[in-house]
Amino acid sequence: MYKKSIARGILVLTVICFLFSLSQQVFSQVKMPSPASYNSPAEYAKATGKKITRYKEAPMLADLVKQGKLPPVEKRLPDEPLVMVPVEEVGQYGGTWRRAWLGRADGPGPDRITTERLIYFTPDGKDLIPNIAKSWKISADRKEFTFYLRRGMKWSDGQPFTADDILFWYEDIILNDELTPTKPAWLTIGGKLGKVQKVSTYVIKFVFDQPYGLFLRYLAGPPGHGICYYPKHYLKQFHPKYTSKEKLDALVKEAGLQYWYQLFSNKTDRWMNTDLPVISAWKCVVPATRPHMVLERNPYYWKVDIEGNQLPYIDRVDHEFVENIEIVNMRAVAGQIDMQARHILWQNYTLFMENKDKGDYRIVKYKDDFETNMVVALNLNHKDPVIRQIFNDDRFRKALSLAINRNEINQLCYLGMCEEPRQVVPLPESGYFSKELAYAYIDYNPKEANRLLDEMGLKKGPDGIRLRPDGKPLMITIEFTPAFGPWADACELIAKYWTAVGVKTAVKSEERSLFYTRKAALEHDVAIWTGSVGMQPLIDPRWYMPWSTESNHVIAYAQWYQSGGKIGEKPTGDLLKTIELYEEIKKTSSDRKQKELFQQILKLNAKNLWVIGTLSSPPDICIVKNNMRNVPETGIYSWVLHSPKNFNPEQFFFKK
Repeated sequence: MYKKSIARGILVLTVICFLFSLSQQVFSQVKMPSPASYNSPAEYAKATGKKITRYKEAPMLADLVKQGKLPPVEKRLPDEPLVMVPVEEVGQYGGTWRRAWLGRADGPGPDRITTERLIYFTPDGKDLIPNIAKSWKISADRKEFTFYLRRGMKWSDGQPFTADDILFWYEDIILNDELTPTKPAWLTIGGKLGKVQKVSTYVIKFVFDQPYGLFLRYLAGPPGHGICYYPKHYLKQFHPKYTSKEKLDALVKEAGLQYWYQLFSNKTDRWMNTDLPVISAWKCVVPATRPHMVLERNPYYWKVDIEGNQLPYIDRVDHEFVENIEIVNMRAVAGQIDMQARHILWQNYTLFMENKDKGDYRIVKYKDDFETNMVVALNLNHKDPVIRQIFNDDRFRKALSLAINRNEINQLCYLGMCEEPRQVVPLPESGYFSKELAYAYIDYNPKEANRLLDEMGLKKGPDGIRLRPDGKPLMITIEFTPAFGPWADACELIAKYWTAVGVKTAVKSEERSLFYTRKAALEHDVAIWTGSVGMQPLIDPRWYMPWSTESNHVIAYAQWYQSGGKIGEKPTGDLLKTIELYEEIKKTSSDRKQKELFQQILKLNAKNLWVIGTLSSPPDICIVKNNMRNVPETGIYSWVLHSPKNFNPEQFFFKK
């Protein structure tokens, strides 16, 4: 397979390199435009001298108001709605945003355009801004964080959103051992779970026993995702604290389930339960079943534009279920997707360029936030004790790294569009970059790779394949899911390089759910995944320490860390040291001190090379229909920012 793809890559290499060389020049000078926002109409008026004199709404909602089925827009908005400044111009109401997704396992797709958090990062990921919380206050000792919610803000069914909803999330979900048997590590500092206290109807406080320097960044990032997703007035009917056992048992039986917490979990599923109230711009009205999942505007959404038009502009979002990523890309080429970067493969760039006029779309290139597009993670918690012993010898990992011809992979698989070979390391512009780690064992040096493997005592058999200490041939498998890059071709090349130094390597492509099932069971040898957070690595340091079950190289150690030692396996040595250093970072409020401590973690990574990096990430390609406006032309595309949510899709619109 890879030979055919490589040949195809060589044919288009000249053209593609020229086109992308221009884009690379753009990226070296890229500016991250921010669709500006103001915390309230009063703040907007103070800053600009312009007043929002009245609020307006979408025609589909105005009709419901006339029919008496919906209150006027003034009564649906909070006292102080957040004011969005559109990227290009004030938009027009209407239309259906067409997207493609791969079904339930692809849940992050719709989630990335609807997520809402208490506070948020700016679109470039550098600063924090208000969102659901209009403001916050930090105690002098950095142990208490008080958030002031928007008075009058409502769920999509018109019920008030208050501190009680956040308290419900904490007291009745987080503290409930059946719903949350393992407490979130991000809510824990010094081994103790933080507390959430209701100060008043619209004021909530988080309290910790120790200073918590990273807390706000956690709230703005993925860990803070979901805090505001649990409407107490609706979900309490499925919780034993508020509903009698007799009634709850009947509901569980009616749903064909065995336990109440299964029912509760089902009822919190935003893509399957169309009765669940939300605070996002769009609400699911057709559940995640084939062939389409449809989201419709939330009549109580709490953001407006600079002229007082309630957002979102777009009426509906239609997620078409397709079987695979290739079909997603074919839909894009045919002009059947309105705006999407997820699963859009940049290696199809020439195909997109050739069809953009016919498909009536434009191609937008965003800077990728991943440290690398492709992380090679050996399972250091392997069930096979012999393989585990081999994998945990740093000489083996370093040898495999040195055996990889990254420049060849760049040219043949990535069409030369990655800037350079690089280990997994924060981006140079992040302030956390480590040159020592970035270029550790990065050169193509099969001679040194062979020397290290020989030094380990892994002798070659007559067929050139090395033997394990138990005398069996050393054979491993690279597992990947074909989702985020030219991994099939790249893995075949890596397998060839490793086999050439005596480590017999096979490649196995897996559907995403199977991939996750196998790695959760520690059944994988080598797992391929993307980088994580290049700009804000402290939020998700999965590749630098045993952080989460996404730390594919040390999942058992990460389980131990996340559970506070209740499950998993306790790491030792330098891996344990990374956890200790990270806990110090969490308590530190000084940005300078945080960076110093994190550099120590990166130094340990350079010493041990726990995971193997490949190349810096190529740009993300986004297909945008020409009539879809207010989509920024440059920016950073990031998992931690939940892109494209950092571009504020509620202000996207179709120009008529």
